[in-house]
Amino acid sequence: MTDAAMILLSLVVGLIVGLGVAFALRLIQGKADLDAVIDNVLTLAKDKLESERQINVHELEAKKGLIDQRLQSMTLELEKVSNLMRDLERDRVEKFGQLANQLQATNAQTAALMQTTSTLREALASTKARGQWGERMAEDVLRLAGFIENVNYLKQKAIEGAGSRPDYTFPLPKGLKLHMDVKFPLDNYMRFLEAASEAEKAKYKNDFLRDVRARIKEVTSREYIDPDQHTVDYVLLFIPNEQIYAFIHEQDSSILDEGIRNKVVFCSPITLFAVLAVVRQAIDNFSLQQASNEILSLLGAFKKQWDEFVKKLDVLGKRISDAMDEYDALKTTRRRQLEKPLNRIEDLRKQRGLPLAPVEDKSMSDLGEDEV
Repeated sequence: MTDAAMILLSLVVGLIVGLGVAFALRLIQGKADLDAVIDNVLTLAKDKLESERQINVHELEAKKGLIDQRLQSMTLELEKVSNLMRDLERDRVEKFGQLANQLQATNAQTAALMQTTSTLREALASTKARGQWGERMAEDVLRLAGFIENVNYLKQKAIEGAGSRPDYTFPLPKGLKLHMDVKFPLDNYMRFLEAASEAEKAKYKNDFLRDVRARIKEVTSREYIDPDQHTVDYVLLFIPNEQIYAFIHEQDSSILDEGIRNKVVFCSPITLFAVLAVVRQAIDNFSLQQASNEILSLLGAFKKQWDEFVKKLDVLGKRISDAMDEYDALKTTRRRQLEKPLNRIEDLRKQRGLPLAPVEDKSMSDLGEDEV
């Protein structure tokens, strides 16, 4: 109910009460008194109505001001929300465009990867292609490790006196050799990846693990480990893919232990790099040891010659010292002894007043003086 209705209801109630009172007074005092009472009641009602109206006007103005403030605040908030929505929409459009571009790039990469995978699967369909792929992966690792063909390793070199031809042979110090085979059975592993049901996956997984064990026996049956051929006690079996190496380790790690028992070391690309680093370090250490031994041998020969030189130098020094002593003796004692008779003869000539012999030739005189 509104304030105006409340006021009107109050007036009606007041009027009815006033009329009732007036009627009672009329019965008591008469009509004149009743009119006076009615006028007073109406005057009071009018004053009350005016007072209530003024109060309601002030309240309405106050509420209107409050409503205006709230409307202004709401307008500002709505403007902020509107600006935020526009920014969000603009950012959404931009992010959506970036996401669309990324999805397109991802789809293109996925398509390229699927094409590459399909091409690789087709390329690895034959045993020869798998062997070439394994050799390519091994050569990449060898190149990365700094190995040079015919310097640090030999490729497809037949074993003397045997029909075996390991894929790679690594010369080691003291004439030893380490062989590596890169041919690995992948048929059943590829079938495992392409299998649609769990039963097929289990079958091809077991077939693949059986092929790996058979490969261990095949490698050990060759002449890759032969002390008569100066080989080490182990042979490397290269697995050209980290995922396949991890698959074997996860599905049946006993295969790796079986390989170790049979002197066959499985090598993924990463582990092969580590093995090659150890081999390279061993070769470098041996070369350094050989160079050190050669230097020590040369130092021994140098010391021997130095001792001979010092001995001869001492002999020569003694001879030079003896010659100096003889020279000093000639220059002092012998010279004085020879000059005594000459001085005596010169004194006798002067005593007798004999003239000097004429000198016919200056050169002869000089020669004579030199001879004296």
